[in-house]
Amino acid sequence: MPKIYSRNRIKVPNLIINIKNNKKIIFITIFILVILITVRIVLKAVNPIFETLCEDKAKSIATLISNEQATIVMGEHSYDELFTIEKDSNGNITMIKSNVIPINEIISDVAIKIQEEINAQGREDIEIALR
Repeated sequence: MPKIYSRNRIKVPNLIINIKNNKKIIFITIFILVILITVRIVLKAVNPIFETLCEDKAKSIATLISNEQATIVMGEHSYDELFTIEKDSNGNITMIKSNVIPINEIISDVAIKIQEEINAQGREDIEIALR
């Protein structure tokens, strides 16, 4: 006679948890969970502050570098190079023309020098006092 249910049964091991012998394991597990939850709460609270400090520091560094490099580049040029002033026979100013080529050179020099200085800057440390 054929068997209708001939498949093998899944054997689940018989686990008997003895609380007296496993008090240390339960205590360590709860302790680790409390530590992980505390770390998560602290990181969640500190992360927005840290991101804001990083953005402010980056803006500060970029502003300082931009000002320094613009001053250096503009020190190499004079305003007479940038503009041509045309006067009439009486000495009155009739037109001020801008010289586009030197202005474009200054703009590109400033941008290149700023980028080079930012690349050479390296890392900056940011600290948060947790008190």
